[in-house]
Amino acid sequence: MLASTSGVRSTPFYAQPSHFTVSRRCKFLSSPNRPRFLTPKISSKCSSLSLFFSRNGVGCNRFSVRALAEPEVSDSVAAGCSSLLQPVSVKIPFGNREILIETGHIGRQASGSVMATDGETIVYTSVCLSDVPSEPSDFFPLSVTYQERFSAAGRTSGGFFKREGKTKDNEVLICRMIDRPLRPTMLKGFYHETQLLSWVLSYDGLHCPDALAVTAAGIAVALSEVPHSAAIAGVRVGLLGDKFVVNPTTKEMEDSTLDLFLAGTDNAILMIEGYCDFLPEEKLLEAVEVGQDAVREICSAVKALVKKCGKPKMLDAIKLPPPELYQLVEKIAGDELHNVLQIKSKIPRRKAISLLEEKVINRLTDKGYISTEGTAGSVETIQDLIDEDDEDEEIVIDGEVDEGDVCIKPISRKSTPLFTEVDVKLVFKEVSSKFLRRRIVEGQLFLSSLEGGKRSDGRSPEDIRPITSSCGLLPRAHGSALFTRGETQSLAVVTLGDKQMAQKLDNLANVEEFKRFYLQYSFPPSSVGEVGRMGAPSRREIGHGTLAERALEPILPIEDEFPYTVRVESTITESNGSSSMASVCGGCLALQDAGVPLKCSIAGIAMGLVLDTHEFGGNGTPLILSDITGAEDASGDMDFKVAGNEDGITAFQMDIKVEGITLPVMKEALLQARDGRRRILAEMTKCSPPPTKSLSKYAPLIHIMKVAPEKVNAIIGSGGKKVKSIIEETGVEAIDTQDDGIVKIIAKDLSSLEKSKSIISSLTMVPTVGDIYRNCEIKSIVPYGVFVEIAPGREGLCHISELTSDWLAKAEDAFKVGDRVDVKLIEVNDKGQLRLSRRALLPVPETSPEDLSSKQLTGNQAEVVVADSGKASGEGTPKKYVSISKADGLPREQIEQTKVKSSATKLASSSKSDSAETSLLPRKKVFKRVKSGSKAVTGVSGKDGE
Repeated sequence: MLASTSGVRSTPFYAQPSHFTVSRRCKFLSSPNRPRFLTPKISSKCSSLSLFFSRNGVGCNRFSVRALAEPEVSDSVAAGCSSLLQPVSVKIPFGNREILIETGHIGRQASGSVMATDGETIVYTSVCLSDVPSEPSDFFPLSVTYQERFSAAGRTSGGFFKREGKTKDNEVLICRMIDRPLRPTMLKGFYHETQLLSWVLSYDGLHCPDALAVTAAGIAVALSEVPHSAAIAGVRVGLLGDKFVVNPTTKEMEDSTLDLFLAGTDNAILMIEGYCDFLPEEKLLEAVEVGQDAVREICSAVKALVKKCGKPKMLDAIKLPPPELYQLVEKIAGDELHNVLQIKSKIPRRKAISLLEEKVINRLTDKGYISTEGTAGSVETIQDLIDEDDEDEEIVIDGEVDEGDVCIKPISRKSTPLFTEVDVKLVFKEVSSKFLRRRIVEGQLFLSSLEGGKRSDGRSPEDIRPITSSCGLLPRAHGSALFTRGETQSLAVVTLGDKQMAQKLDNLANVEEFKRFYLQYSFPPSSVGEVGRMGAPSRREIGHGTLAERALEPILPIEDEFPYTVRVESTITESNGSSSMASVCGGCLALQDAGVPLKCSIAGIAMGLVLDTHEFGGNGTPLILSDITGAEDASGDMDFKVAGNEDGITAFQMDIKVEGITLPVMKEALLQARDGRRRILAEMTKCSPPPTKSLSKYAPLIHIMKVAPEKVNAIIGSGGKKVKSIIEETGVEAIDTQDDGIVKIIAKDLSSLEKSKSIISSLTMVPTVGDIYRNCEIKSIVPYGVFVEIAPGREGLCHISELTSDWLAKAEDAFKVGDRVDVKLIEVNDKGQLRLSRRALLPVPETSPEDLSSKQLTGNQAEVVVADSGKASGEGTPKKYVSISKADGLPREQIEQTKVKSSATKLASSSKSDSAETSLLPRKKVFKRVKSGSKAVTGVSGKDGE
């Protein structure tokens, strides 16, 4: 509304009469280049503010803005303002709950604004449009911006800049979900630039804001002045077990096997997008039906709200090309256009259509079809009104008139053409689409006709374009594939890496999230033979990449089976339709070439539709097309992408360019898409050369170890010094540790990997009494013994009494630092300190039972240990007697039977006194080092007990 504190008369900005009083001084002008309201004539009672247009120095009061001496606001205007600003709040159904819709409370100067609340999640959406229409074009001038503000979750951005900046990928995807269902409902001929802004102001972590944002956007447009055909709403459908849930919470979605997003009107579906785990087509149709019922219920409530507080639509601002222009374009270009559309190659056909369009433009704007009625078809502009001749102005048609030093030369006006260039271009595009659709429908009716009528490339509706594929094109890449379908080609490259290569996601949930698989789609202008700017990925590229990524994700192995981060790059080198589905096929082959153990192969296909066939002589049955080209996508009524294997679907996306399709049409499209996928999968098996299905020699090696969680700090060390030293010493790429004891070693070669494994195993091993350690270095000597390093960083004390079988006065007498010895672990105290024994491993002379009995009778100082030969006690096995001298000189007899394990037999005994511990090994024992998990375990086994 125009208003001024200095007393300017208030004038409403509505295109249609309303409850506001409109002064006769305000006249709506239908020109597409002028504001919605202008004041053409003002009386001479102008006071302080005036806008004058002059010509030849003569003032002209044709346009002026008057400031009245006294403010004049009618009672009806004041009443209208007060009623317009009245807040309205309603509750509408939203699945199994209700959401609160508020308008007239915030954003009152916008054409339409809505605050939508679901639980404690709040989304604010506003719609505004420009006062002056833009140049006519073949698309509706709509821009959508969606932003998730971190303050909604009570946090700030984790980066250096704390203010929200670049749009995140998730926000781009939701922008597309808002835009795609809205655009088909916008009326043609409305060229006022429209902007829709949506912000998440509050997020409770339980109710997703995306479906709420789409529904709020549909309500805001319905309440605004923007002309459209019907209100839209969006819902999400999940599958919990066998039950469909509308708008499930985030916790429920964790257990859902389906993520379906659906938007539409009360009687048709406009857009669906979703991902699932090989869901059958019949189950998907059931989910769509459930979602459509929920959307219908929401739209009914929105209609009631619009009747209550909606603004009148700007229907008189719609400007369409003249109806007769369609007939003229068909008359001029019909025959040539029919021939041009039969060209099978995309580039020659595009150039021929461009030349034909230029020919039509020249004829209808410069050379012919000029109005014979003088003013018929001409458009009066503001400049024409300003430049109207005064009554006393002399007009000179031929010759010159000298008035002193001024020489006036007349300028002849060109005849106004009947049609503008923009209108001709718009009509030519519609006529071309009409001819293409007619050719497709006639081709279905007359397939046996030699003169054509088939699709542009000669196929029938169910045919797939020729497919070729090859793998291993790039020798240094970890995996690569080139997939070609007709004139669409994708070069897919796979890169394997560790967790450092994972993509970190910054989201409202304040949960650190990493993606270990992501697909990046690139669509350079060279793919369509054009010149264009290269820069950041477009919204289309982000959307297509996400669709292909989610299609491939279900066939990837779990992280425990394949601990790599996987990146797929799909570069479209040629494009003529369904390039995103080519990325799915090429990405699947490239993953196999990289050695990723996939669960199965999947393929993708794009389906098209000609909804109304009555116009072209058909029986009215919608015609569904398989594997559509770019022209069929642009001229058709649907773009339905479906990816999966022979039996189930993993991803799908449908965009409708008309007011919607029904479930029977969608069912037919899904079944036809399944047949197409099976044919494509069969062609993919003919890939030459085929995928290697093994890791590239240039791919990194990743080994996973499981250690005790309390040992993780031993690997890291103080300030990370230990793990850095291991990396430098062994030459591995990285060592990743987790709090649960998972250790990942990333290396380029096997030798460095094995070396780092050995060091980490030694650092994190849990010593067990009875373990034997060979070739260990003596690190230091103390008066009471020596310290021996049994593993890097792990030392134990070997008491002087455990060094030799004989009495030893000083350890230095027999050993020095750097000597290597074999030791056995005999004790681990409460502090984790290790006690070792060398004496327990020294050989002892054998003694017969008779000698042993005589020594016992004579009181000889000895200890008798009875050990089996590898079998369990109690089985009647013969016992062997060995005798060793005791250091304390006290005679004592001890008989010990040891239990035998299947893998090894350990003999160990300890005493409270340092000198009273004895551990003897049975004869003919073999020591084996067995690696289990992350530690080395040494076992003892006998020949008889193996």
